[in-house]
Amino acid sequence: MILDGQDPAAVLSAAQALARGELVGLPTETVYGLAADAGSDAAVARIFSVKGRPSDHPLIVHVAGVEGVNAFAHDVPAFAQRLIQAFWPGPLTLILPRRPEAGAAAAAGQDSVGLRCPSHPVAHALLKACEALGVHGLAAPSANLFGRVSPTTAAHVQGEFGDGLLVLDGGACEVGIESTIVDCTRGAPVLLRPGGVTREQIEAACGQPLRTREELASPDPRASGTLEAHYAPQAKVRLMEAQALQTALDVLGPQASAVAVYARSPLRTPAPGVLLRPMPAQAEDAARELFAALRGFDEAGVKLIWVETPPATPAWEGVRDRLQRAAAA
Repeated sequence: MILDGQDPAAVLSAAQALARGELVGLPTETVYGLAADAGSDAAVARIFSVKGRPSDHPLIVHVAGVEGVNAFAHDVPAFAQRLIQAFWPGPLTLILPRRPEAGAAAAAGQDSVGLRCPSHPVAHALLKACEALGVHGLAAPSANLFGRVSPTTAAHVQGEFGDGLLVLDGGACEVGIESTIVDCTRGAPVLLRPGGVTREQIEAACGQPLRTREELASPDPRASGTLEAHYAPQAKVRLMEAQALQTALDVLGPQASAVAVYARSPLRTPAPGVLLRPMPAQAEDAARELFAALRGFDEAGVKLIWVETPPATPAWEGVRDRLQRAAAA
């Protein structure tokens, strides 16, 4: 059931459902989430079950504001506090030391927890309504079956889980790919997943360089969306440079069918059965429509999706990451 997220009665109904231990489809600026009370082990277990998600793969906890950090984390380092001040509310998740009594199921038993304060007004309204009912954070991975393409509209969520799930409609997601994840548990900021907040922005805000995983001896905490194969449509995704794409189209010839091509470069094909879709030239625009484009190709019934490899520049890092994981599936 899709409800208007602008309707206060719908937001209250969703908050009450969450307080009862039910699941709710939640719009954020990144992607839609499948939300549950982060303080309820039973509710969190339902997320893992419904998504088909491995139980050792932690969830991000969404909070209404900076004050929500204290409910789940402790010993927040100064550079993490600077990142919170710079980017919250917004598309940045921080991995922080977890309070032993809080969010164990959402954190998949780890001693760290991923926290984010979303900027979407419907998400904020729901989080505030939940706080008033004693729910101080929402565990909310992307609202899709595990490993598949993330949803960026309420209709996408309904298509994944049917009419039985209450979904708040907040419109199409503005960012379009999941949040940037920075590990703040090892004395220095470590990028675990690129997203809408770039490396340069993070380094400028926290006042120190991002470290690489290889530079630090301690292992990474498990974090959402960091598996090698993820974000995959039903069709097989392949990344190619523009020249290789054009050569492949020429080789296929006019009899080609069930192939989609998503590229920034202008390409030509004599085959009416090939679906050509231009990729936006700007990284932010490409991120915003990426998952919707992949879902659209599946709906068109293609078997292969050929994508022009994104530029190897910082602005494109988030889009490149999602496409590489989709191609690895």
